[in-house]
Amino acid sequence: MQKLEAVTVDGGFWDDREKAQDIMQQITALKGVVDSWQSVAKRLNDLDELAQLANDENDEQTLQEILKDCEELERSVRDLEFQKMLGRKEDRFNAILTIHPGAGGTESQDWAQMLMRMYLRWIERRGFQANIMDQLAGDEAGIKSVIIEVVGEYAYGYLQAEVGVHRLVRISPFDSNSRRHTSFASVFVYPEVDNDIEITVNQSDLKVDTYRASGAGGQHVNKTSSAVRITHIPTGIVVQCQSERSQHMNRANAMKILTGRLYQKKMEEEQAKLDEIEKSKKDIAWGSQIRSYIFHPYNMVKDHRTKTETSNVQNVMDGDLDEFIASYLMTMK
Repeated sequence: MQKLEAVTVDGGFWDDREKAQDIMQQITALKGVVDSWQSVAKRLNDLDELAQLANDENDEQTLQEILKDCEELERSVRDLEFQKMLGRKEDRFNAILTIHPGAGGTESQDWAQMLMRMYLRWIERRGFQANIMDQLAGDEAGIKSVIIEVVGEYAYGYLQAEVGVHRLVRISPFDSNSRRHTSFASVFVYPEVDNDIEITVNQSDLKVDTYRASGAGGQHVNKTSSAVRITHIPTGIVVQCQSERSQHMNRANAMKILTGRLYQKKMEEEQAKLDEIEKSKKDIAWGSQIRSYIFHPYNMVKDHRTKTETSNVQNVMDGDLDEFIASYLMTMK
């Protein structure tokens, strides 16, 4: 494909390769949307014609197959409706998902791990790819933190619905008296910034520390300072990574996380300028949960922002989150 040197818009000369590339990406994205809807329309028309023939011939087996195809088509339409609600450029990006337990030690750390499993199942259901960039195990059970790279189109757009505090109520498996416990864990999501976004990180603004990775891993982990911690001095943002055996790879992953957080901070600053009076985004804080997961004395998952709820707790914990995500996105549009 021939490289674009300049673009003319409304008679003006625009000598800017990055903006020209951005326009081309928007055109490609819009063409993809049109092609997807046209494909759905064609499949629907084909199924309609096939259903008429099967009905005329009283072909019950074919009619049952058509019903299954219609269910698949319905899922495709639902996905396209999701994407229609995600109009910002960053909505199409990959996502960096972080989970941290709240106060409560083992209880909250176990809950954080349960959330990690839930999101990994959702990622698998969506056909996305999950890469665990960093994970710190709990002292007895669960995790103290995890960072997951979610690779897939619109990953950030979908997962932004999950940002906030998640509350669990259950009979504790760690309590010998079988008492009911309440645990909290926070979830945050950053867009994984691609190479087309201008985020300048000056090396002089970084403080890089290396240290020995903790946890299981054999002699290499114990003897080699492969873990990397990067502090962005102007903003105070600190990121770290120790999942790889190579210090170089850990540094590259840490820089990827830092760039995403800086871009998120930039977006939040822009939003604050546009909406100083009416702040729609709440700060993440313990006690301001967005969703409750009740395992006892009854089964219920309820989103406090949209009032969406279900009694099928097991399905939700197995990654069935689309209803909650869709209802939140609809309230934001």
